[in-house]
Amino acid sequence: MKLEFGMGNGVETVEVKEKNLMGILEANPVPEGVRGKEAVLDALAHPIGTRRLKELVRPGEKIAVITSDITRPMPTWEVLPFLLDELYAGGVKGEDITLVFALGSHRRHTPEEMEHLAGERAYKEIRCVDLDTENCVHIGVTSRGTPVDIDRRVAEADRRICLGNIEYHYFAGYSGGAKAIMPGVSTRDAIQANHCRMIEDAACAGRIEGNPVREDIEEAADMVGVDFILNVVLDPHKRILKAVAGDVTLAHRAGCAFLDQLYGKPLESAADIVIASQGGAPKDINLYQTQKALDNAAHAVKKGGVIILIGSCREGLGEKTFEKWMTTAPDPETMIRWIRQEFRLGGHKAAAIAMVLQKADIYLVSELPPEFVKRIFLQPFETAEQAYEAARKKCGEDAKVLAMPFAGSTLPKIIK
Repeated sequence: MKLEFGMGNGVETVEVKEKNLMGILEANPVPEGVRGKEAVLDALAHPIGTRRLKELVRPGEKIAVITSDITRPMPTWEVLPFLLDELYAGGVKGEDITLVFALGSHRRHTPEEMEHLAGERAYKEIRCVDLDTENCVHIGVTSRGTPVDIDRRVAEADRRICLGNIEYHYFAGYSGGAKAIMPGVSTRDAIQANHCRMIEDAACAGRIEGNPVREDIEEAADMVGVDFILNVVLDPHKRILKAVAGDVTLAHRAGCAFLDQLYGKPLESAADIVIASQGGAPKDINLYQTQKALDNAAHAVKKGGVIILIGSCREGLGEKTFEKWMTTAPDPETMIRWIRQEFRLGGHKAAAIAMVLQKADIYLVSELPPEFVKRIFLQPFETAEQAYEAARKKCGEDAKVLAMPFAGSTLPKIIK
């Protein structure tokens, strides 16, 4: 059978015998339901696990609304007008509402970026601010030893409302929910203490129960107190497919279940060889972006197997810290040790690749120079067909093969 995988603006093909092919993972059909603003209005009108927001709030209360920063796809400007209408219906005034952008460890926004994210109406009606790590309140310490130090405007508010989008997160399980609090409005020390647990086996995409990163996040948020969330699930074009509102845990879980309907792919067993691609440009423009396909593919490969990663990477590695770690570490294990010692954005993706290398070989089909690919601990191939032939020699003629042509958007889950 001839398989096709997007690479840059072109296509790579691989011929796999029917007897070897376990399957081709693609996104499931989108369930029927309301979309866009109607989905947001419906979620606010039918919250999960709480009363309507307008029934929870009281006139004169100080409200902190926490939302994603500019590095995230959350369309705050699209949902915020409906949230404000709900708050106003409960007697809250605009002067008592503060929108806090959850920077985590990211850079601050310009005023223009804040206005873009909040939307013109909200930017005029309420106060919009970035996380201020220099003005935090110490709430306590989680059972795992993570300090809970939260932006004062969030910690001292009468009500806390968290916005976010739900997608798979490769070590926190899922984004959204309590993640707006930790790491969103937390200090760097807190983020380091929480995120360094990404090296544990249970810290993986699509897992909540037993995930040390997600459980620590939710414990921290419980200590702070979250009154209400409004989360959305987006399609590949960043349009709202689903919205959930209400209790920080129950509503979030409903959103995660919807995401699983779309992108979760149950498998009875792992494959010897996984062939994965981001689907082509622009998602494979560099290795930093292509890594998402690799991480999802790692859930489907047997220990000692091969992942054939197809991605143009025409612009190189794509992020300075990521590049530094990948090119200066003497071996993959060193990168894992570095992330355990200090969580660094960019470095975390290098460590993630190193963790995959502990499980399987990575054959990279890209536009990167072969000697450079070897330098970063991967095995270079000019074509996907050449990579597959090499993988067959390693794994045998009867090797089972799984194809993931849009691996960044599909998450294999082995049914045990």
